Amino acid sequence: MQNHFELFHLAPQFALDMSALDAAYREVQNRVHPDKFVSASDAEKRVAMQWATRANEAYQTLKNPLKRAAYLCELNGADLRTESNTAMPMAFLMQQMEWREALEDARMQKDVAALELLELQLHQQRAALLTQINAVLDSGDYHQAAQDVRQLMFLEKFGEDVSFAFEASEV
Repeated sequence: MQNHFELFHLAPQFALDMSALDAAYREVQNRVHPDKFVSASDAEKRVAMQWATRANEAYQTLKNPLKRAAYLCELNGADLRTESNTAMPMAFLMQQMEWREALEDARMQKDVAALELLELQLHQQRAALLTQINAVLDSGDYHQAAQDVRQLMFLEKFGEDVSFAFEASEV
């Protein structure tokens, strides 16, 4: 079975040309879209639907940097073990604790400026981590990349918490 990169005829790498991904996705969708199989047999309709679903899943995975990095790790035998491996570098954990405290303070005080500062810091940390993940994946160190992807998962979750705090401060 083709992997997601093969489906779209893209090199299996973290850095992707998003316009090439979009174009490849549209081309696959044009070939397998269920509307093109209206007069086909039930079996052909089912196969078209399966391909369309697979194309959607592949596109959503490759479009999202976190999902793309995790997928590359898994393709190359580096299990993320997100349920069983929660070990993180001490500096990263300390940063998370500081941010959580700052978020709680900002939430309690409905301090939008503090939330904006947290969001900026998070954005910078996320950008730096994505750059690091790109370099580590390019070097072929998929086990280190898996560690970095787990950190990115923490940052994504924290980003959601900050967004919820913004919404709550607007009430």
